[in-house]
Amino acid sequence: MSTEVDTGPSAFRTWLPLITLWIVWGTTYLGTSAMVQTIPPLLGAGSRYFVGGVVLALMIVLGKGPRALRVTRSQLLATAIAGLGIIGIWGAIVPLALEHIPGGIAALIAASVPLWIVLLRVFAGDRIGWRTTLGVVVGIAGVGAMLLPGGIAPVPGATAESVVFWSAAMVVASITWSFFSFRARSLDLPADVLIGTVYQLLWCGAGIFLVGLVIGERADAAEYSRASVAGWIWLAVASVIGYVAYTYLIQHVPLSLVSTFAFVNPVVAVLLGWAFLGEPFSRSVIIGLLVVVSGTALVVLGEGQRRRAVAVPDT
Repeated sequence: MSTEVDTGPSAFRTWLPLITLWIVWGTTYLGTSAMVQTIPPLLGAGSRYFVGGVVLALMIVLGKGPRALRVTRSQLLATAIAGLGIIGIWGAIVPLALEHIPGGIAALIAASVPLWIVLLRVFAGDRIGWRTTLGVVVGIAGVGAMLLPGGIAPVPGATAESVVFWSAAMVVASITWSFFSFRARSLDLPADVLIGTVYQLLWCGAGIFLVGLVIGERADAAEYSRASVAGWIWLAVASVIGYVAYTYLIQHVPLSLVSTFAFVNPVVAVLLGWAFLGEPFSRSVIIGLLVVVSGTALVVLGEGQRRRAVAVPDT
């Protein structure tokens, strides 16, 4: 006699949040590039995460009552670690980097996330399928193709040194994002994904905003352009939609499949950056995009096989 192992959520509950994540987070690079034109980067980033958390909390209170937001001390600490670790460091570095490098390039560097995820899984003793491994290698190769000479142009006014520094900072952000995402499943996060997301957004928003104040950033709404304000508003909305989807996915779906957002987001970011901000769209970028999509397909196929039900003998 055999029993069937639980293979996780249905295809619909996997693909709807995953595709949402692909699209929504791909647009955030354009939104951030617009925001930092006139809004201080850390104050803008911190406030948009915090406002997103407040809005989501109000929605929960209206639907379920204030008691729904109750969490234990252990869960509060876990949400702080996840919120500050996963999006706090990332959320602070990205807006600062986008003052020096195009959003599309930042998204391309972020595509290294699946590589770090796979390395962490290997170090933890996890067995990686050949399709997943090949998909990551192909995806990173695609990113490399997009970063070839002729595919990068710094933001006007940025120096070559600042471009190198902030590109390296984006790599560090990608590593910290990967590490804390990998560790998230071992944390005592609230069972309700929405509740966990509220606290993580509030923690990271308050943390980034505080850092901004400490380093001397100051708000002056009279100087904010319409484009920057529009970018900030969209980012506040995207912080709720995207992070709810991401928090759900990393708790229920193989992390290698979730991390494909890092392959698809550059496609969205590069296309939007080219269309609205005039960012470079060279031959190397086109080739890289095609290769990245191929790598994503391999990872999806590889993780899809791992999710199939298997027969386990009863003992």
